[in-house]
Amino acid sequence: MIKRLCLFIGLLLLVGCSDESWRTNDVSDMLPELDFDLVNEDSEAVDETAYADKATLVYFGFTNCPDVCPIMLATVASAIRQLEEGDRDNLQVLFISVDPERDTPSVLQTYTDAFGPEFIGLTGDRADIDAVANRYRIAYEYGEKDEHGNYEVTHSSAVFAFDRHGKAKFMIRDSDSMTSIVADLKNLASGS
Repeated sequence: MIKRLCLFIGLLLLVGCSDESWRTNDVSDMLPELDFDLVNEDSEAVDETAYADKATLVYFGFTNCPDVCPIMLATVASAIRQLEEGDRDNLQVLFISVDPERDTPSVLQTYTDAFGPEFIGLTGDRADIDAVANRYRIAYEYGEKDEHGNYEVTHSSAVFAFDRHGKAKFMIRDSDSMTSIVADLKNLASGS
């Protein structure tokens, strides 16, 4: 009996110490590593290696989004501001536009600057954006243009988190609490 109890306690200790425990949604076994070929805010071709060595959050959206994008990005920005400076310096947010027709590099830069220095806009041609969106199972769809040529883009609102080596870790959704988001960003940025 004592032998079984010791074995059980030992297993519990191993399980508790063996892996990260995210408060948001663990996607480490569901998503591939960070990988893309896009264009940055300086109109330069970039891939994931340009953003290596920092923990990276990835969000797909568009700058003309009336509510979902600004709310989610403001939430992430608020969580980042609650981190210590060293953790903020180890974190970046890649905002990948799913509306390359309107979201030029300069438009993206103006948009991302509003959320903070950690935010970086990326765009590209539709084929490159689709390749990245499909890789991370992101769906988006264009609405009909109105008489002024304006249109909406429906898209998912998840934020994907990757460690400094590009490995997927967790996903933030709008239903996650600020406390959980901050705790997970702190662990991600500090290398946990």
